[in-house]
Amino acid sequence: MIARMWEVRAQPERFGDLLAWVCDTALPRVEVSPMHVSSEVFSSTDHRIVVISKWRGEPESLPEPPEHLVARAPHSWDFSPVDR
Repeated sequence: MIARMWEVRAQPERFGDLLAWVCDTALPRVEVSPMHVSSEVFSSTDHRIVVISKWRGEPESLPEPPEHLVARAPHSWDFSPVDR
């Protein structure tokens, strides 16, 4: 299992539009993959959106968001579970 954390900062006045794009456009494109397990979307008061998705193997990348919606390009990190 691999968890991918994807984070993007929205233009303050475009936060709602970017959140809608993530939920209605970006996630549906990757959630159809047979390797996709689940996804959660989080937001912060400083106009950030975080998606944490879980995969059976190599994660698929979310598409690039429309440039006019973002204040900073998205970043992503992959994590693996730790046995403890």
